[in-house]
Amino acid sequence: MAMYTLEEKDSFIVLGIGTELMSDYTDYAGMNKEKENFWRTVEQDGRLDALKAVAANDYIFAVNELVNRKRMYYAGVMTEASVPEEHRVIQFPKGQYLVIKGEGKTADELSRMLTGIAFGQVLPEADNFAYVGGPNATVEMGQREGLVYGEMWIPVVKK
Repeated sequence: MAMYTLEEKDSFIVLGIGTELMSDYTDYAGMNKEKENFWRTVEQDGRLDALKAVAANDYIFAVNELVNRKRMYYAGVMTEASVPEEHRVIQFPKGQYLVIKGEGKTADELSRMLTGIAFGQVLPEADNFAYVGGPNATVEMGQREGLVYGEMWIPVVKK
């Protein structure tokens, strides 16, 4: 089984700018393409820079959340501030989180790898905890030795 930890986290807020994912939830290639296009757009049009300008730290969040039966995907940061663009305040609950660490050549590669490990290996094999919904996120924490490093944070409950 992949290396992971369970960590207790206080509740926190991520301010995100998002898009609805239209691909079928089993179409990983389609979803990945939508996510890549979304990131490219928010980087080029300045919305990501606007978020970074109000961030409480250097972490960049890629958040998945089900909202009114729509699969939403957000670029976000931890902050108490707001931005002029349309945005969503995403509340992450206090509690246990599945945390998986990793690194990749790009933020996109890191996110795909961590998501695959979490939902393809760790959660299906877990005996003592389960994901029951709510927002989950890939957290880009920085770069070292030419690689992007970060973590996947998924709220879980004991079985």
